[in-house]
Amino acid sequence: MIRLNQLSMHYMLGESRIDILHEVNLEITAGERVAIAGPSGTGKTSLLLLLAGLERPAAGSVRFDDRSLGELDRDQLADLRRDCMGIVFQSFHLVPSLTALDNAALPLEIAGCRDARARARVLLDKVGLGARLDHYPGQLSGGEQQRVAIARALVHEPKLVLADEPTGNLDDRTGAAIGELLLDLNAQTGTTLILVTHDMAFARRCDRVLRLSGGALTEMQFESDDTHAQPA
Repeated sequence: MIRLNQLSMHYMLGESRIDILHEVNLEITAGERVAIAGPSGTGKTSLLLLLAGLERPAAGSVRFDDRSLGELDRDQLADLRRDCMGIVFQSFHLVPSLTALDNAALPLEIAGCRDARARARVLLDKVGLGARLDHYPGQLSGGEQQRVAIARALVHEPKLVLADEPTGNLDDRTGAAIGELLLDLNAQTGTTLILVTHDMAFARRCDRVLRLSGGALTEMQFESDDTHAQPA
């Protein structure tokens, strides 16, 4: 489903060049669960933005369903994200003037789905917000806002879910429930799941764990309680 070919991205910090990705090659198959780990500030979020077509690489290509994102214009990329991707940002990006229900239903409303609110209501109930449907983002805690954002990302059952620390702002119990929801969607619908996480217990439930550091992606191997990294 996803292929990175010689993908490079960097930014300048003063006169220093910081490589986020350096000539990375990677393939992710449909239905696969992939976790991305690594130190803070190494570009894990930037990698998700590249995969979503929200950032452009310095060199190389990102292919999704055999389409090169670099060959699509802004409208085509927006259509691709609307139809095929669910994205969970750390900063939520909820619409402040919409209720939790309306925020969660938004992708389906944009697509013209008649039962958008009914489907959003079911998913919000699954993430524990069945009693908060009519509350606005400003009336919700950070953890509740994150659950609304996750429901919005999953409501249209996308082919690909990109999640940036989806359990990071949640208590252990709620975080575990959200993790189960993401994994259940993957199992039930074949959705491909790529997530950035510092929760290694959650990461190890994925098919692969990749570590991003120094511009390189390496695949982590787990043996008992030890972890080892090999080139991805």
